[in-house]
Amino acid sequence: MNLKTRFYNIIDSQYGRPTGLLGRFIGEKMIRQHQPETLWTIENLNLQENERVLEIGCGAGFALKQISSMNGGHHVTGLDLSKSLLHSAAMRNRKALKQKRIELVLGSVEELPLSEEQFSAVYSIHSVYFWENLSRSFEEIHRVMTPGGRVMITLCDGKDGEEWASVKQMIHRELIPMMERLKFSEVRVLGGPVSRGYQTVAVAGVK
Repeated sequence: MNLKTRFYNIIDSQYGRPTGLLGRFIGEKMIRQHQPETLWTIENLNLQENERVLEIGCGAGFALKQISSMNGGHHVTGLDLSKSLLHSAAMRNRKALKQKRIELVLGSVEELPLSEEQFSAVYSIHSVYFWENLSRSFEEIHRVMTPGGRVMITLCDGKDGEEWASVKQMIHRELIPMMERLKFSEVRVLGGPVSRGYQTVAVAGVK
């Protein structure tokens, strides 16, 4: 393996669980790259007053900052596997953390270290690709949601007009059937913005 290939392999591995200074750099890069679909996701959550919101895979905390800055009195919990990114999220949201409008949690979606039925809105942006056990992940999401709560899982299913068959298959043969088995209602796929040539979609539902 040559040096260039090794470098790109290191970069690719950082997207799943960023670590150290390189991980923090990747976290800031992801904020810039994913801003259109992040803002679109937040808008489509249709947050009302005083909601308790969970972001799975919060990264460096850009979306957390957007929601906590709204005039809705929301409380936002950000969960991530990466200590490095949680540190960046804490730095970005120092004031909101001090005011207890944001909470940061180290953990995995497969075993959420959170109590039952506390979130009225749950979302995740570009992290579902890295979930090792989709069925267990959605069971955990369902567990921590309040009745009537909304979930939105944002991802990309194509680039430059070309559809990604494997992602389409995951959406229609895995994600949607899992949500329906768990009795989520109004399960649907939303079309989102094109960002850097990537087509954004989201799988959404109501508990």
